[in-house]
Amino acid sequence: MPWDDLRIFLAIARAGSLSGAARSLGVNHSTVFRRINAFEENLGVRLFERMGTGYALTVAGEEMRASAERVEGEIERLDRRITGQDLRLEGALIVTTTDTLAQHILMPHVANFREAFPGIRLDLIIDNANVNMSKRQADVAVRPTRDPPETLVGRRISDIAFACYASQEYMQGRSSELAELDWVHLDDSLLHLAADKWFRRTLPNARSAMTTNSVLGLQLGCEAGLGAAVLPCFMADLNANLQRLQPPIDEAASILWLLTHEDLRHTARVRAFMDFMADALKTDIDLLEGRRA
Repeated sequence: MPWDDLRIFLAIARAGSLSGAARSLGVNHSTVFRRINAFEENLGVRLFERMGTGYALTVAGEEMRASAERVEGEIERLDRRITGQDLRLEGALIVTTTDTLAQHILMPHVANFREAFPGIRLDLIIDNANVNMSKRQADVAVRPTRDPPETLVGRRISDIAFACYASQEYMQGRSSELAELDWVHLDDSLLHLAADKWFRRTLPNARSAMTTNSVLGLQLGCEAGLGAAVLPCFMADLNANLQRLQPPIDEAASILWLLTHEDLRHTARVRAFMDFMADALKTDIDLLEGRRA
């Protein structure tokens, strides 16, 4: 039973449609259609009911899914262990980080890393959602989080300080009393962030000027004079148009981590990147922890 057929089966089972499976696998719709039909024909059993709303698992399909997911887990573990024995300082390295860290902190260090290790090709995934490192969607994560997953190992770099900011223009003639200001704040997709929890707890009746689903959106709204915002100090302190309204807020702080899967920590290119970046980020600690204002 070829693993590629099981991968296509699992993709359809998870997406509930051929088009969703095709997107997740990076192939076209007709390939998925042809392969799943051939797979069912070879097995002599129907795995999906074709309905107007999508593909639904049959009883046989449900049993197949449980077994296929166990196989998938074993293959992923084998892939990580084999990669973990790679002692070469060359090849691809997938790094994920947030848009704010990429823009304000990381890129000069990434350029210096490439100069030091020209044999390592970096694939940078800028995504504010956590990618699945158990499935090798990334090898290293440079992430702000208070609670890194237990399956990952890494290094704590520094705290990430947050404070309240507003533009110079917006604050002209206004009181710095937080409850009297308009606010740009995060929407419900980022309820897990400590800064958002602090904002909702401290200013439950705040006048909302705009909500956004990204911290970068907070800064853009704040710069435009829509109102105040709770921002990372490393973003706002170097912006001459923004002013702090109060000292950094302890309850809003996050932590910057360098993380990898435990099976990959001995891979040479993973170790090289983490060692290099840990040293490089030391130069940014004052900025990250809010001491550059």
